[in-house]
Amino acid sequence: MVEPVPSHEGSDAGSTPSRLAVVRARMARSARDAGRTPESVHLVCVSKGQEPEAIRPALLAGERIFGENRVQEAQRKWPLLREAFSDVELHLIGPLQTNKVREAVALFDAIETLDRPRLAEALAKEFQTSSRRPQLFIEVNTGREPQKAGVLPEAADDFIAFCRGPCGLEIEGLMCIPPAGDQASPHFALLSTIAARNGIRSLSMGMSADYELGIQLGATHVRVGSAIFGERPGH
Repeated sequence: MVEPVPSHEGSDAGSTPSRLAVVRARMARSARDAGRTPESVHLVCVSKGQEPEAIRPALLAGERIFGENRVQEAQRKWPLLREAFSDVELHLIGPLQTNKVREAVALFDAIETLDRPRLAEALAKEFQTSSRRPQLFIEVNTGREPQKAGVLPEAADDFIAFCRGPCGLEIEGLMCIPPAGDQASPHFALLSTIAARNGIRSLSMGMSADYELGIQLGATHVRVGSAIFGERPGH
């Protein structure tokens, strides 16, 4: 029996809890359609650009994994929220500068944008003195876009080996952002192939427009923002 997906209709259709209900239901259906359990996919609520009062309804609705783009923005927003919701898991999903590594390690539980040797070395050095060990995802530039961060697909195997070998880093997963306008499925399939041949278990792929496809192609994490919070202020 196919479970109905909640409708947006109703007086609270534009509310964060109602949007979350739709996303959760669609995630669960996509997982089951792919022969997976809904629990095998984690929802990362992308809260970048959202103020604490906009994030709180998602926390009250039970969500605990959130994605932020910038270290400084997260430092401003999350300390007070974490006082009330101590089990929050924060993911850095934006580029990380090497001079922000110490702050990022102190604040985030996962860094999804490891993409270059210098950053890997900086993280390894910080781990020598810090008790914290955020999960690390390598960002792969599957579309080979020159303006976008991420290691190129053909360099991914060597970079994974560099992170694991000389740097001694444990790599939890891979992440990608397909080019705007491209069909996402070839990019997700490529990321999955790289992960499989390197024994990497987690895949962060799929956003508001394509998270269901990401799940069908093996995503363990989907990063959903506008489908939960609506368009960010100023967009």
